[in-house]
Amino acid sequence: MRKTHRIGAAVAIAASATLALASCGFGGGGGNGGDDASGTTLDLLVPSYSDNTQGLWEDVIAGFEEENPDITVNLEVQSWDNLESVIATKIQGGEAPDIYNGGPFAGFAADGLLYDVEEVTSPETFSDFQESFIANEQLEGTTYALPFIASARALFVNNALLEQAGVAAPPTDWDELLDAATKVSALGGGVAGYGMPLGSEEAQAEAAVWLWGGGGTFGDESEITIDDPSNLPGAEQIKKMIDAGATQADPGSTDRSPLMDIFIQGKIGMQVGLPPTVGQIEENNPELDYSIVPIPTQDGSPMTVGVADQLMAFQNDGDKQEAITAFFDYFYSADVYVPWVQAEGFLPVTKSGAEQLAGEEALKPFLDVLPDAKFYPSTNAKWSAADAAFKSLFGQLQTKPAQDVLTEIQAQVDAG
Repeated sequence: MRKTHRIGAAVAIAASATLALASCGFGGGGGNGGDDASGTTLDLLVPSYSDNTQGLWEDVIAGFEEENPDITVNLEVQSWDNLESVIATKIQGGEAPDIYNGGPFAGFAADGLLYDVEEVTSPETFSDFQESFIANEQLEGTTYALPFIASARALFVNNALLEQAGVAAPPTDWDELLDAATKVSALGGGVAGYGMPLGSEEAQAEAAVWLWGGGGTFGDESEITIDDPSNLPGAEQIKKMIDAGATQADPGSTDRSPLMDIFIQGKIGMQVGLPPTVGQIEENNPELDYSIVPIPTQDGSPMTVGVADQLMAFQNDGDKQEAITAFFDYFYSADVYVPWVQAEGFLPVTKSGAEQLAGEEALKPFLDVLPDAKFYPSTNAKWSAADAAFKSLFGQLQTKPAQDVLTEIQAQVDAG
């Protein structure tokens, strides 16, 4: 399987949390989940990203234990489907893992269960993370998790269609995008200038591309702000694109995945995509003449929609703090972390990891935008309601005033 395909596929799978490979009980290096006569034992609970996950972690643990013979790491791998129930059961039973790879951390932090991760990483390791990703792991200024793996979005451009339409270069701002997309749509023959997926599959992502690209916000850990005035420019620009005929027909009900298939077939000039698109093009239309560039924004300033999973440390036994620090510092060292990232097909969250992979042509456009990533306010308990509201209501932009749609989404969020 091509590496570029695995890169995106694994990230998409991680974001949707759908894979299933389970291993029951803490396995790994043995021990009983606590300290023993030979030293310290760490329990590590992780999800399965692929059939390779358990073996990759076992390799990491073997290297770590060789360098730290007084520390034993017990590994447990669970499917994403089971992970949340497993961690909840362990916490209720007073058996939380020492280190946990998962998604949302705010509930654990609110219950006082997690370390401030600056207490369990060296300053050198902590400073190596992309700042935008660290900011996504904070509550009231305290960092409760470490970013683990990343995904980002960029604009895929059909070079041949833009050339046929007389567009000299890929757009960098909204005015250029509207002009280029309108010219490509004018080619006719079923060609659309810009792929605009506002359907229920992932409307929140396309909304973020435009609303954040105009300086907007979805809110933060304390408040969801969909009807904030700063979101109106992005919503109105979407309507401008639709009204100008710059998009495919019926964008309000079009989902991202089938629309990207049409891009890959060569019938769309530009569309925002993820790393897996690279592998899909290689597999389904390797002759496609395309490039990957940053997402155009209102004023051309850089921005991307980011996704990240986390590593976090539970405050079980105070005397394990040094062992946890040693594990995090070992795992995130470039020579250990980058091979793990490559094997599972992710983007790195460390600066040193991005530097080491900078030569990977298929990855570079996504790595370049990682420092400018913005994230959904997933630490807010109402984000799940906001996500659902976007998916059910945002497509109405095709026919309703922009402010009305934002107001309806906010009302659904506030209603819970």
